[in-house]
Amino acid sequence: MSLDHARAKPHDRLAAALEGDLARVGTLIRERMASEAAPRIPQVTAHLIDAGGKRLRPMLVLAAARMMGFEGSYHIHLAVAVEFIHTATLLHDDVVDDSKQRRGRPTANLLWDNMSSVLVGDYLFARAFQLMVEPGSLRVLDILANASATISEGEVLQLVVARDLSATEETYLRVIRGKTAALFSAATQAGGVIAGASADQEEALREYGDALGIAFQIVDDLLDIEGTDAIGKNRGDDLREGKLTLPVIRAIARADEEERAFWTRTVGRGQVEAEDVERARAIMEAHGALDSTRAEAGMWVARAKAALERLPAHPLREMLADLADYVVAREV
Repeated sequence: MSLDHARAKPHDRLAAALEGDLARVGTLIRERMASEAAPRIPQVTAHLIDAGGKRLRPMLVLAAARMMGFEGSYHIHLAVAVEFIHTATLLHDDVVDDSKQRRGRPTANLLWDNMSSVLVGDYLFARAFQLMVEPGSLRVLDILANASATISEGEVLQLVVARDLSATEETYLRVIRGKTAALFSAATQAGGVIAGASADQEEALREYGDALGIAFQIVDDLLDIEGTDAIGKNRGDDLREGKLTLPVIRAIARADEEERAFWTRTVGRGQVEAEDVERARAIMEAHGALDSTRAEAGMWVARAKAALERLPAHPLREMLADLADYVVAREV
């Protein structure tokens, strides 16, 4: 192993191992996002897809399929379907959240308008379902269709409980398992199914994706408070939008009267001043909410790696284990 390879981040090593498949994914993305009737569709899609995303979810499909010995080509279609579902949800999320920045660039709804973002997102969902059908597997179609519905449920639940200071950790877990982990687990599970994985192997892949997705979102929520502008959005956006993330829920549970008033004003009423993000962080640190939340993410990483141990030994399995560790260690 070269020194440069050893120093590469886990997702970069995984991308290098899947380089040929990822090139085919990129080609198919270009083909399927095209629209002669509505040129705005590829314009809006390309703005987000070309913004530097890691294509982590498509890589999970590819890695699961290759790890389980798949030698066909339809894993490429499933990887693109997963990427289109993810991109569609991002377009819709930015409208719902009235976001101005995504991956360090202006959002599509800011550059064009909300209507374009919603309709292009709908188009990508439709394209994703076309891609799901092509392998001819009802099982794969069932997995990805259910994930699409679950993602919407998670987003709606998050909307319903926003600014509700009585939201529990159990509710938070339901939200992130829906809006984030559902697509991670569907990606790994579908990759295994198309490769003919056994029922036990398929379940192990699903559990890995589920735990990885939960850890990923927990750390994303931490980075909203602890991160820098390098995370590609404005730090403190979750606080301003009234999202009840795990560190906020834990800090509220331990709040004194003055801190409770702070959370009521900021999260509950949406009255967030410039200095409130740092004060929120200080309160969370004082109650150990940030450390305990990172430990929670670490627990889900351990679950993800335990699921992998039930799969046959393979270089890609080790890369997926390293990827799980990196999810907690990342700073962007």
